[in-house]
Amino acid sequence: MNDRAHGRAGVLASGVDGSPVDVFGRPMGALRISLTDRCNLRCRYCMPEEEYAWLPRQDLLTFEEIEQLTEVFVSLGADKVRLTGGEPLLRRDVPELVRRLSGLPGVKDLAMTTNGVLLARHAESLREAGLHRLTISLDTLRPDRFTSMTRRGTHGEVLAGINAAVATGLTDLKIDTVVLRGFNSDELAELIEFGKSVSAEVRFIEYMDVGGATGWTPEKVFSRAEILETLSQEYGSCEELRKNDTAPADRFRLPDGTVFGIISSTTQPFCATCDRSRLTADGMWLRCLYAMTGTDLRTPLRSGASHDELRDLITGVWQQRRDRGAVERVSERANGQVFVSLESLKRDPHLEMHTRGG
Repeated sequence: MNDRAHGRAGVLASGVDGSPVDVFGRPMGALRISLTDRCNLRCRYCMPEEEYAWLPRQDLLTFEEIEQLTEVFVSLGADKVRLTGGEPLLRRDVPELVRRLSGLPGVKDLAMTTNGVLLARHAESLREAGLHRLTISLDTLRPDRFTSMTRRGTHGEVLAGINAAVATGLTDLKIDTVVLRGFNSDELAELIEFGKSVSAEVRFIEYMDVGGATGWTPEKVFSRAEILETLSQEYGSCEELRKNDTAPADRFRLPDGTVFGIISSTTQPFCATCDRSRLTADGMWLRCLYAMTGTDLRTPLRSGASHDELRDLITGVWQQRRDRGAVERVSERANGQVFVSLESLKRDPHLEMHTRGG
């Protein structure tokens, strides 16, 4: 780093409220916590194999440890917390963790992303425990396509989970759809209409070459521009809404008032405003979805590190953060570089998207 960059980093070491900012001035705003690396689906863009090098169960953070680390992150400005996986509802007693985290002072937004397979049996207890928002992954409305994509015949369970969430009062719903050319790119309007029927906002996600997506090719990416063109042909002009947060989705409004989102990190990366970091189920802290390495927080936590010691550790690392993974991947892809090889994935489970929380 040159002298000018050193000076800038020093000036930007903390925000107006005293919370740390990174080298590019980005604050710590959102924390994604993976509860498990296991999943009950085998989606071709995420977990294409049946078996993986799973994280040792004894290494998984306990709910008490997750609560302790969340307290530290919240004290540093990460007031938006999202529970992910793998599939988070495979972790036993998840409503108890939701209850713990929803009661923490400073947690303004507690959300969960789930594939919905087990949601019907947990929706009511999650709402009662204090879950604020819920995002459900649904890539297709056609059972045959669902089975082809996931290698599981549980499409009906996902739809039942969505209906249960609505029935129990979890009304702030989003549906995440990864759009793949030639697979579900002809269902965009159908998914919009389904979202209307369950009062959920649909978010279309560009196919990313991360972790288990070893079959990724640029030809399979159905871009933000193509999504907008497709929906404009169906509904008319899509009005882009003014963005007033650092959420990954850009939001648009159809002529009838329906709002939908697009997460376009493949063709239009949003690294400049990214305030998210990820905590794996075994306590590895990653500052970027594309990060090759992380910081082990489990070891100092289990060695008796105090709240302040953990706070200082996390602050120091965040202030050195310069991750812009999606931006860098644009140029790397142009040069024919593969993000991570299959051999590397087999050696290090932390490189898998289902381990790092998607």
